[in-house]
Amino acid sequence: MTSVTIHLVRHGEVDNPQGVLYERIPGFHLSVRGLRMAEATAQFLANDEKTRKSCAVFSSPLERACETAEKIKEKLNKVRLSEGRPKLNIQTDERLIEAENKFRGQKVSKRTLINPKNFGKFSNFWKPGWGEAYKQIADRMASFTFEKADLYPGQQIIAVSHEAPIWTFRHLMEKGRAEHNILRRHTALASVTSITFDSETHQVLDISYADPAADVK
Repeated sequence: MTSVTIHLVRHGEVDNPQGVLYERIPGFHLSVRGLRMAEATAQFLANDEKTRKSCAVFSSPLERACETAEKIKEKLNKVRLSEGRPKLNIQTDERLIEAENKFRGQKVSKRTLINPKNFGKFSNFWKPGWGEAYKQIADRMASFTFEKADLYPGQQIIAVSHEAPIWTFRHLMEKGRAEHNILRRHTALASVTSITFDSETHQVLDISYADPAADVK
């Protein structure tokens, strides 16, 4: 059996002093702490004998994801060069982008939740009325993942994305459905969700989770 592992990395902390929901708005970069988080996760991946041999690094086109991917690429390439391996480049893919949200650019608080105008949007946390449907998110992530699984059988792949896409896709793989309770997501900043598939059948063989940046201040 030939397997392929996709390491789904969430980006590091974002510089967002106004506390707005930045969603897909351009211009939101990693904070100083976010850069340190990305470096910690990059070191974690470079330290692992398997992941440092990854054949490709992909990223959501948003700045915070690309900056996280850049740190990972730098660490991996440093090790790869010492081992005589070719350098990796970052490839962006729109399917890894953040989930669409109708509250983009706004500050979301308790007042948002209790505003009568928004009752319909928050009536069901399993099927969001506030943005992109979970099924749509999971389907585009599945499209990306299985495409790469077919292209790189037996390999390790790294893809930097966002909380909702990573968790929604994992939920689909584990539970068979995209819908989930957003309050129970398990995708910390700069965390790594690794999913191993049978290269031919796309059957899930293993799912693991690591939080290398948990102690970064």
